[in-house]
Amino acid sequence: MSNRLFQGIIHQMHDAVDRVIGVIDGAGFVIACSELSKIGENREYVTQQMDLTADVAEIEGYTYQHIGNTSNTEFIVFVEGEDKIAERYAAILSVSLANIKNYYDEKFDKSSFIKNIIMDNILPSDIYAKSRELHFDGNESRVVLLVRFYSRTDILPFDIIQNMFPDKTKDYIIAIGEQDIVIVKELPSDATTASIEQIAQGISDTLNTEFYCRVGIGIGTVVNNIKDLARSYKEAQIAIEVGKVFESEKEIVSYENLGIGRLIYQLPTTLCEIYLSEIFKHGSLETLDKETLQTIQVFFENNLNVSETSRKLFVHINTLVYRLEKIKKLTGLDLREFDHAITFKVALMVRRYLTAKPIKF
Repeated sequence: MSNRLFQGIIHQMHDAVDRVIGVIDGAGFVIACSELSKIGENREYVTQQMDLTADVAEIEGYTYQHIGNTSNTEFIVFVEGEDKIAERYAAILSVSLANIKNYYDEKFDKSSFIKNIIMDNILPSDIYAKSRELHFDGNESRVVLLVRFYSRTDILPFDIIQNMFPDKTKDYIIAIGEQDIVIVKELPSDATTASIEQIAQGISDTLNTEFYCRVGIGIGTVVNNIKDLARSYKEAQIAIEVGKVFESEKEIVSYENLGIGRLIYQLPTTLCEIYLSEIFKHGSLETLDKETLQTIQVFFENNLNVSETSRKLFVHINTLVYRLEKIKKLTGLDLREFDHAITFKVALMVRRYLTAKPIKF
């Protein structure tokens, strides 16, 4: 990454400096240069000849200077010429690239720090010490969004998402595997679930329309302490997995809106199987045909309202009542009674959960 970072700066400074300028690494290879043909040259003799205590050295027509700390030979800048102007250019390059590198290293360290937190790879006692070391404000409101790419693209998912969040000091983009990208988003104090979902919707729309990528986005809960980012990340994971089971038509699922599906998802599968066998003692749930199941679904969507359900299904009320009686006869549950309806609704969700073979975290 340093190669790309240095080359970008050298390229921008090329027009302002009327000489060949560049950077070599500790092994003596030219890794960035205003004259592209020189990239890859081996100038090992420079690192061998430069005295570590010297600030500037003039070698074979070029002026060399260490970047940053003169006791560190990791990177050295060079400028064509052995005069005072070349020495001045080298000093300017050294200071500029050192500052840019320090900023990049600090940013990289913060991203690694946050990744270690969400992956539970750092002890809680070390989090606060590391945050002070990195000057990281751990008490800002933040939320974790997990973007899962279901389709491939020519551009790396990490690069796509990173370009959508230009404020690198507040928002952190982290790659988790090839298809999962985590966004740790800093929020204003008055942020709501709705406003966070709008952010997620904007991400989804951009990926769909500009990059033709199909994605799912899970949203964790807002946290006000850096150590709780791991919890928000796990919630975002659960939101995606539970959403695939109970909200399959939705691209964006918030952990706070999972409702009863979140509870069912946390149950052991053996307990769910026992529940179904107790509610439907004769396996009667499997005897319901597609038309009956659709009737049940529409009935639930219309809050157990017989008239509204019959209108939506385009059937006579008597026909709907006949179907409900048939369901009662087969299952022993009268869906017109609230308690029975709740039991049946939960049973349908449990069956869907078992069919989906959920992934546990």
